[in-house]
Amino acid sequence: MQPQTASAVPAAVLQGIPELETARLVLRAPKSEDYPDFKATFASYRSRFMGGPLNAYETWMLYAAEIGHWQIRGFGMWMIHLRETGETVGMAGGWFPAKWPEREIAWIIWPDRGGKGYALEATQRVRRYFYDEAGWEGAVSYIDPKNLDSIRLAERLGALKDPAAATVDGSDAVYRHPAPEALRGSQLAHGIDMEIANYIDPLFKPKGWAVD
Repeated sequence: MQPQTASAVPAAVLQGIPELETARLVLRAPKSEDYPDFKATFASYRSRFMGGPLNAYETWMLYAAEIGHWQIRGFGMWMIHLRETGETVGMAGGWFPAKWPEREIAWIIWPDRGGKGYALEATQRVRRYFYDEAGWEGAVSYIDPKNLDSIRLAERLGALKDPAAATVDGSDAVYRHPAPEALRGSQLAHGIDMEIANYIDPLFKPKGWAVD
């Protein structure tokens, strides 16, 4: 019999997972109440670039892996919640299962929540945490070459395709994120912050005058 719902995750399992915040979002540990959205997304065409669509058993096992990854690696994927309503809109975080060549920064947004800048805002915050608080010296994102939306997002985050890097299975492209010292205080970092500000307020205008 295939399980259809998730039981409550014991608090002890989630203890110690940090909560991250942005202007619009709160990133929290994955919990049982978040599972229906996760299941619906990975059963949909939206997950085609991440091994899906998955059946009920496969989705259950993947969600269990999301929670277990925190216990094994000490980091993992956060659920992205809207600050105003508390509802989930996707996931973002770190991913480094067995046989992964390098630590990855990954993301996925639920099918009806794209186009609002949530992935950019959440992933920028996640990367800042890994660099400034977890001590990472770099990261990559493994992306299906046909996943143009994720490639564009990686490039907006300053990640560049690294043809020399080892891939997961030979069918993915590796996008290497800027190292912490290259990103901190850079024009790229400021540009990302301004793009996020524009999603928050479409009437946002940066201070100062253009120099070109």
